[in-house]
Amino acid sequence: MQDWQQRVDTALETFLPKDNTIPTDLHAAMRYSVLNGGKRVRPCLVYAAGLAANADDAGLDATACSVELIHAYSLIHDDLPAMDDDDLRRGKPTCHRAFDEATAILAGDALQALTFHILAQFLPPTIPAEQRIEMLNMLAVASGSRGMAGGQAIDLASVGKQLTIAELENMHIHKTGALIRASVKMGAMCSPQIDTRSLDKLDHYAKCVGLAFQIQDDILDEIADTETLGKTQGADKALNKPTYPALLGLDESRKMALDLYQEAIDSLAGFDEQAEPLRWLAKYIVDRKN
Repeated sequence: MQDWQQRVDTALETFLPKDNTIPTDLHAAMRYSVLNGGKRVRPCLVYAAGLAANADDAGLDATACSVELIHAYSLIHDDLPAMDDDDLRRGKPTCHRAFDEATAILAGDALQALTFHILAQFLPPTIPAEQRIEMLNMLAVASGSRGMAGGQAIDLASVGKQLTIAELENMHIHKTGALIRASVKMGAMCSPQIDTRSLDKLDHYAKCVGLAFQIQDDILDEIADTETLGKTQGADKALNKPTYPALLGLDESRKMALDLYQEAIDSLAGFDEQAEPLRWLAKYIVDRKN
């Protein structure tokens, strides 16, 4: 995981405009938000899925950067006063606090645009054109109203409301799960030989770990401290947002996350030792402390 974190950081450094390039404030805000740490779970899932699918290694860096840039853009916008109104991200002031609100909005917009530029320009021709187009389409859908942005809209509309388990799951399948599923599938699609059956198994793995990731996030918001989290502890509770612990309790939430972990592992049956990083990442997601 550390090797992949370093690898994607090096690639991100290359793709991001330098902060002395005009407009300097905008580029500084983009770099601040992307290069200020983070677990890089989504890029690691790209690399791990690519390894499991015998992917063309040349396409993995561009793909890993694309999902991380979309994630960074979403965090900038989620933290804005009109959204979650948060002051802390990864242990540092949020983008709109470090710069200003207008610059933060534009930084998010620019990161989203840069994402699709990278995918359009830097995927190698060894990946069939149809697969490259489908990867672009997949990330666009996962990021938009039928994915991450739609999930955030549902989240904001749910503040102060009591949701059912099915409604909560639907929200997080969009808000968190869509980009995680795209990360795994796009990593696998860097393989020119990927078959539909293997892709379906990897997608089911990703659906399970995506939901487990959000459940663990909700648990950590209840039990971890701000310093460990790198963001404001109890923020969801303070905003009266629906969460798994609020609906199920901590013990039942932990059990649900572990059940999803096991389902994710089961979906990798038939994959060889090259899928070990995917198995390890599933365990990391449900055991992590921040």
